[in-house]
Amino acid sequence: MQKKILFIYYQNLKPGGVARVMINLANELCENDYDISILFLMEGEHTFYDINPKIKIHTVDSFRHWGFNKVNPLLDKYLKKFRYRYNLKKYVYDFGQWDVMNEWLKKNHSQFNVIISCWYKLSAQISINKKIASKTFAWEHSNFEVGGKIWGDLLRPKYKNLAGIVYINKASSHYYKTLNPNIYLIPNIIGEPFESIKSLDFESKINQLIYVGRLDQEKNVSAIITIISQINLNDFHLKIIGEGSEMENLKKQVEEKSLASKVTFTGRLPINEIKNELLKSKIFLFTSVNEAFGMVLLEAMFCGNALISYDCNYGPSDIINQNNGFLIPLNNQSLFIEKLSSVIENNTRLNDLIKTSFKDSEKWKKETALKEWKTILNF
Repeated sequence: MQKKILFIYYQNLKPGGVARVMINLANELCENDYDISILFLMEGEHTFYDINPKIKIHTVDSFRHWGFNKVNPLLDKYLKKFRYRYNLKKYVYDFGQWDVMNEWLKKNHSQFNVIISCWYKLSAQISINKKIASKTFAWEHSNFEVGGKIWGDLLRPKYKNLAGIVYINKASSHYYKTLNPNIYLIPNIIGEPFESIKSLDFESKINQLIYVGRLDQEKNVSAIITIISQINLNDFHLKIIGEGSEMENLKKQVEEKSLASKVTFTGRLPINEIKNELLKSKIFLFTSVNEAFGMVLLEAMFCGNALISYDCNYGPSDIINQNNGFLIPLNNQSLFIEKLSSVIENNTRLNDLIKTSFKDSEKWKKETALKEWKTILNF
């Protein structure tokens, strides 16, 4: 009998790491003869990432809930000076989204053998309804330390009611084991266009350093600019791909450090163009201060990049080793500078590291993750 699987997430309307890996997995399971549906909690054209046409799409509009439309305007009107007004509005929206999702699930959950909740707030909400929770897996994409008093302290203990928890980094195992005995470490599937890369033309690579990701304070890209300002780049150039709240500050930093001829900002690029830039590049730089996994590190490996990354909580230490690069203690700029300088100045060493990094990416191919998912979906 064909297993019927329901994924639940907010949207596929714009770029997002969770939406992308969810759709990667949903597409793969669909090709492996599972009956797949996705419930999106925002209405719209859910076409940003390509979804297999055989997958059924359901939507509810959490923004039409009375809390969002009636309560939040009153908060804006009468609590303009209340310092926690924005946080309070978020909780009102969360309650409305919970209410809308819960009503849909109560009517429709019996159609599905397994439910996969793709965000910790959604998993916490579902876990309160024991009947629905008993066939739901929480797929944890964020750092387990997030959640605060409500989602973390009050509601996450309800995970004990779930069928199980899927998590994506080794450091989380002890924490999730305290919530539910059925825990599964399964890394995210990278998906296309990276999975289909079978070989590389190493000679076509250029002397390019690269960063891909959000440009916000958590990603700490300013540290990359500070680091390259203190070394001899020779003929290397840094390309920064992405957008975010820190974009203008980073451009100003580049100007102040007289690096305009050495740094290019591309803004957001389509995934195929990102792949092409990674294929051209030699070294991927990563100075994030907080991660749950670090999927972009794998994308860089799949394209034959050496990795130099801070060891932030929690993903890079699961990925980086002597075969693919250097794991630097968080905020140790001097060691980061030392390792980056050493490979820029030693072309033979860098080329060897690029080749072993590409070879090391084989162990992250989708087959292993799919095998693990099939095991728990057939419970």
